[in-house]
Amino acid sequence: MSPHSAMLERMYDLLEGLNEEQRAVAAFDGGPLRVLAGAGTGKTTALSSRVARIVADGIPAERVLLLTFTRRAARQMVERSHARLARAGHRSGRVSGGTFHSVAHRTLRQHAARLGLPEGFSVLDPADAADVMDVVRDEVLKDLPNGRRIPRKSTLLDIYSRAVDTGTPVGEVVIAVAPWASDLVEPIGAVCKAYIARKRRLGLLDFDDLLLHWRQALRDDLVGRSLASMYDHVLVDEYQDVNSLQVELLQLLRKHDPRITVVGDDAQAIYSFRASDPRHILEFESDFPDATTLQLTVNYRSTQNILNTANAIADDAPSGFSTRLRAPSVDPSTTPQLLRCADEDHQSTAVCEQVLAHREAGVPLQQQAVLVRAAHHSDRLEIELGRRGIPFVKYGGLRYLEAAHVKDLLASFRIADNPRDEVAWFRVLQLLPAVGPAKAKRAIAALGLTADGEDAEVMLRWPLALAELPNVAQEPAEAVARAVGTKQAEALRQAMAPLIRAAYDNPEERLADLDPLVEAAAGVPRLSDVAADHALEPPRSTGDLAGTPAIDEDWLVISTLHSAKGLEWDAVHIIHAADGNIPSDMALTDRNGLEEERRLFYVGVTRARHDLHVYVPLRYHHRPNGDQHSWGQPSRFLSASVKATMDEVTLLRPDAENLADIATVDTTSAVDAELGDLFG
Repeated sequence: MSPHSAMLERMYDLLEGLNEEQRAVAAFDGGPLRVLAGAGTGKTTALSSRVARIVADGIPAERVLLLTFTRRAARQMVERSHARLARAGHRSGRVSGGTFHSVAHRTLRQHAARLGLPEGFSVLDPADAADVMDVVRDEVLKDLPNGRRIPRKSTLLDIYSRAVDTGTPVGEVVIAVAPWASDLVEPIGAVCKAYIARKRRLGLLDFDDLLLHWRQALRDDLVGRSLASMYDHVLVDEYQDVNSLQVELLQLLRKHDPRITVVGDDAQAIYSFRASDPRHILEFESDFPDATTLQLTVNYRSTQNILNTANAIADDAPSGFSTRLRAPSVDPSTTPQLLRCADEDHQSTAVCEQVLAHREAGVPLQQQAVLVRAAHHSDRLEIELGRRGIPFVKYGGLRYLEAAHVKDLLASFRIADNPRDEVAWFRVLQLLPAVGPAKAKRAIAALGLTADGEDAEVMLRWPLALAELPNVAQEPAEAVARAVGTKQAEALRQAMAPLIRAAYDNPEERLADLDPLVEAAAGVPRLSDVAADHALEPPRSTGDLAGTPAIDEDWLVISTLHSAKGLEWDAVHIIHAADGNIPSDMALTDRNGLEEERRLFYVGVTRARHDLHVYVPLRYHHRPNGDQHSWGQPSRFLSASVKATMDEVTLLRPDAENLADIATVDTTSAVDAELGDLFG
């Protein structure tokens, strides 16, 4: 076989099983490439195949950088690309991959000394960052008039992050995020400056700092060129979710090499609250000149009838929605339903009956989902599900509970590498017996964390801090301090174990959660690396989250529309499709908010494989058992063209008689006769 024939055969093996559009993405050879990949069109398959093809062409795997928004997505694509290479007879190294923040962290750790960062810097998760913001908030705003409404720490952190991620002056961000505080722009700016200064003094980096320092390193002519030259090709997934800071990072990474591939769907850009903006994918050519655009439009998830509804929603949008979806074949299927219900309680009844009907038809509860715009929209439905004995799980709305005991051990890890970490000290000290916030603050003050000098000098002041603690706390405090000095994960776990046993219920289960952290510490140069990994992508399952075991063999899913992105079910029920709920009235301050709500509804519709039900209550009662009510207006997204793709059904109450089945009664003659008797 000739070398050319062998090459063609290997290429055929790499592209086997791809459709024509996916094959074009994988085989593309050129400069910047934008792939507009509609929902359910196999973008993971196309992107992993492209990675495999790039490596097969001779680029070392470690010189290919794959950026995603979750580590799980990165692992999945890397594993798929390696599997495809293996099937084609190729052996390769490991592709570099991860989230923007994890790659930034890895880069900063590796080059900390060259970049002017403390080698043991701590990474703050959002909760810890908010605590730091709260401290400086109290210090800077303490002189404001009593009774004046002041933004909370979470709002201040949101303002700060949006300003950083979008490069927008704080005054403009305040008007957009908290217009009621527009007269406080100057003190809010002062809080943000104090927050930055405190982090610097204590050796703390938040998520934004990771990207800012990476960007600054890339901006340097020498260091930046060296860092960027580590990669021959950069690929980015979910590009519709990038913010301005991330776009600039990519431009710097590709300043001297045009080989970049981005994949995304502007119709699924639903995270503006994280500072993402769909204009980045729509205007890709302006950021990366001479770009080529390819599309993935064949949807392997939904029936054509459901895709017709999704396409109609897209057609109503004034801009964006770059792809129109089509099923690989047209087969007989049910038409999406638009169900009009009398009120919220009737909606709950209708949903339960539809869910049970699907179950009787062979669709398990786990293959059905109820999607809501806001978590509280399912309150009445949950009551009805409980009454009927239909088990369910609920995703979205509230954050996952934080595994407090895991964060306790990680705080000790952070102190071992960075003794100036005030947030970590505050957490650990309050685990000690008879130590509350006030005593912990006095001990921290004695450590002199913000004083000049080497980090090692902090622990030399430990006797002063110990003297501020009550007698009952001094022995366990000494045990923790000795373990910190060892910089050994097992020693810290043993020192922290008595404190965790005293602080929490189910202590043995919680202590078992710490084993993976100790094991992870064996493979990294610093304990703070383990803490940073947890902050960047915390585990979702720990003893802190465990409840009684489930005894049901099946359960319905209730999810917010945001949490449903990336998931799919055989049957989907979207409830409260009334204006004010979908779209949310809280998002209607400008046109951009309305269009994001349209995209959110589109995401919900495209989660359904075979059956889609959209419910519209006709009235909303002001109180659960009262008669006062308001009329519900169907969502503005249910336009005439969208409804034309659906079967409209007006449901009667279950206890109402169907008057059409009852014989006609001449009430007029009877009433006239009765009145005649009264008035002669």
